[in-house]
Amino acid sequence: MVSRSYSNLLDLATGAADQAPAPAALGALRRRLPRVVTTAGLIDDSPLSPSTPSPSPRPRTIVVANHLPIRAHRPASPSEPWTFSWDEDSLLRHLQHSSSSPAMEFIYIGCLRDDIPLADQDAVAQALLESYNCVPAFLPPDIAERYYHGFCKQHLWPLFHYMLPLSPDLGGRFDRALWQSYVSANKIFADKVLEVINPDDDFVWVHDYHLMVLPTFLRKRFNRIKLGFFLHSPFPSSEIYKTLPVREELLRALLNSDLIGFHTFDYARHFLSCCGRMLGLSYESKRGHICLEYYGRTVSIKILPVGVNMGQLKTVLALPETEAKVAELMATYSGKGRVVMLGVDDMDIFKGISLKLLAMEELLRQHPEWRGKLVLVQVANPARGRGKDVDEVKGETYAMVRRINDAYGAPGYEPVVLIDEPLQFYERVAYYVVAEVCLVTAVRDGMNLIPYEYIVSRQGNEALDRMLQPSKPEEKKSMLVVSEFIGCSPSLSGAVRVNPWNIEAVADAMESALVLPEKEKRMRHDKHYRYVDTHDVGYWATSFLQDLERTCKDHAQRRCWGIGFGLRFRVVSLDLSFRKLAMEHIVMAYRRAKTRAILLDYDGTLMPQAINKSPSANSVETLTSLCRDKNNKVFLCSGFEKGTLHDWFPCENLGLAAEHGYFLRSSRDAEWEISIPPADCSWKQIAEPVMCLYRETTDGSIIENRETVLVWNYEDADPDFGSCQAKELVDHLESVLANEPVSVKSTGHSVEVKPQGVSKGLVARRLLASMQERGMRTDFVLCIGDDRSDEEMFQMITSSTCGESLAATAEVFACTVGRKPSKAKYYLDDTAEVVRLMQGLASVSNELARAASPSEDDDE
Repeated sequence: MVSRSYSNLLDLATGAADQAPAPAALGALRRRLPRVVTTAGLIDDSPLSPSTPSPSPRPRTIVVANHLPIRAHRPASPSEPWTFSWDEDSLLRHLQHSSSSPAMEFIYIGCLRDDIPLADQDAVAQALLESYNCVPAFLPPDIAERYYHGFCKQHLWPLFHYMLPLSPDLGGRFDRALWQSYVSANKIFADKVLEVINPDDDFVWVHDYHLMVLPTFLRKRFNRIKLGFFLHSPFPSSEIYKTLPVREELLRALLNSDLIGFHTFDYARHFLSCCGRMLGLSYESKRGHICLEYYGRTVSIKILPVGVNMGQLKTVLALPETEAKVAELMATYSGKGRVVMLGVDDMDIFKGISLKLLAMEELLRQHPEWRGKLVLVQVANPARGRGKDVDEVKGETYAMVRRINDAYGAPGYEPVVLIDEPLQFYERVAYYVVAEVCLVTAVRDGMNLIPYEYIVSRQGNEALDRMLQPSKPEEKKSMLVVSEFIGCSPSLSGAVRVNPWNIEAVADAMESALVLPEKEKRMRHDKHYRYVDTHDVGYWATSFLQDLERTCKDHAQRRCWGIGFGLRFRVVSLDLSFRKLAMEHIVMAYRRAKTRAILLDYDGTLMPQAINKSPSANSVETLTSLCRDKNNKVFLCSGFEKGTLHDWFPCENLGLAAEHGYFLRSSRDAEWEISIPPADCSWKQIAEPVMCLYRETTDGSIIENRETVLVWNYEDADPDFGSCQAKELVDHLESVLANEPVSVKSTGHSVEVKPQGVSKGLVARRLLASMQERGMRTDFVLCIGDDRSDEEMFQMITSSTCGESLAATAEVFACTVGRKPSKAKYYLDDTAEVVRLMQGLASVSNELARAASPSEDDDE
């Protein structure tokens, strides 16, 4: 029975990624070992010393994809070797044609499309490495089947194209055995990368949904690896994606990349929304780059559609066989007065072939003038997947073609020509050349390059111009009808965009593309060609690699270590001056100190964000123990009302600051004071109606009306919508309260309005000053908080303003909760660590008290 626990799958948790020594050929690919090998299998991953010499070898990019850009040719007899050639149709083959190619070496890792016998695998691997810089990954047949045709094509591919597994016929129920095979296959790919990578210098570029957990394996082995990932398929909206049982594992794996690329902003937006809703991450734009902060690492988001290889297309256009095929097609169609519309699609359920045929049928029904003249040539490439749905699409397509041809055909004329076999690339280009209109009406697709290829083919060359337009060879034209749901649609502003489900609208678009004035056709073509020519595959590859280099440039200056087990593994990356607060360090300083000041936030610091905000008995007892130590002065700073804090904390010597420091009390039996002159709260009459408006329009939000503070809290609202509403509310309040003595601030899950001059930093300054006035020179300061309001405390206790209130040997610990940008020097991961720290310090106080007081035996 397969275990349902897959968190330690393939020894991820134990780090069993260490490899046996690489073969000689693979070893040649390693220019040098990583910097310091300390123990077998362990690499010192500490920041580089400035004095460390840094050689400048030729940069390399390791490109990892499901398939190598290689065609394997089976030998005629067992005694003969396998032969290979480049697959010119593969996108990866053309990466080296980027403008950075003279300086960049590419190594390819992936599977071959043919099954290589076990006895031939070593020889094949050696030949591919030496001649093509390719490292094949040989997957065991059972894993390969479950990985590709199982998890990839049965779960990920349909889901990413918006198909929910509502029944066993639609993708099937989630199968953990397929998921484990997917992880196993990714592990095999990771092992191949580890055989050839030089982690200090090489870039790794992973492609597509087949390898979505690969970044976790690589990041676990090399914390500062320079790693990019590009998704070539759509990324679904969060409502669709979160139906996937392993949704969080895949998100966290992608976030182990440094740069994640998408074709369109829609796909990137859906990914960012998933990160926000499922992982609580927010993103921001930094100098035009979209960035996510993930445990101290900056993960950049790249939005750039793939382009075509202009050089390859122009070469194919100039081939004699292309010209011959164009002449043949012109005789077949143009010579008989036919107008060609072209569709090129895979025979699968998402390409919308049947919808296109229905639109063609509707066009012929509504416009009899096109009967006998208009021909739709539909090239149907074999589907990449298989199954019942593919067979159904084939059957439906053949039946529709027969029906349309029977209804509107005539002797010597078929309105629909179905080509259901793969064409040579030059043949496809020839069809592009003669087609007046190209139709791409997929219901959901990633970056479909057919429109780009069509545009370049219609641009043609001099020889084709003479064949097509003897009178005006300089005037080029092309027309596109494209679905709104394909990745290239946003970049083709001159195309006629359609909803493929609206059959009548598609038919109208097809007819308008045919009858559009020639001048406008030329203008649209010119606009498209300029874009395709300047945004080719070289531009795409160069732009991605430049952004990857920019994102990774400070890797060597960061302190990194891994946390988490299995596929929840992630790397914490910290600035050299920002580090985790070590218990041993602070306990030693606490023991040495004679006068201590401890300032604590409450909600989110001592108490996790929860519905029940009241403290636990253990938390109250811990604070009581700390306050019992005569060397301590403990102050709790919170946004809650003074009455609430009074009821929650019956500690005799605990100082309280309510409503962010407006109300102060040094001990339980002291009177409440105010930190600033009495505030006039008449501004609430202006602010509260505005907040009420946003509360009514934001489901899950509430208003907290305190004595001097007004809070709009959206902690229980939709995170994306709540954040959007909060930004708008801040602008709205700042506008209507411009002449009032208040400040409007946005915190993690709320918007607060409070009197000007009130801050937790003021509480810290008053506490240290009052201790100085009583002759107590503080030599230990600990300040812990979790949100923006606490940053004022951190800034105050570390500034020179408080220096006079502290002893010359004072040790100051400003600590934030969670790894995030902060004025604090230290951090703790969560509230549980804060509570453990407080309990540890309370134990030290109790221990010191027992040591200082005489025992009962001594009294006798």
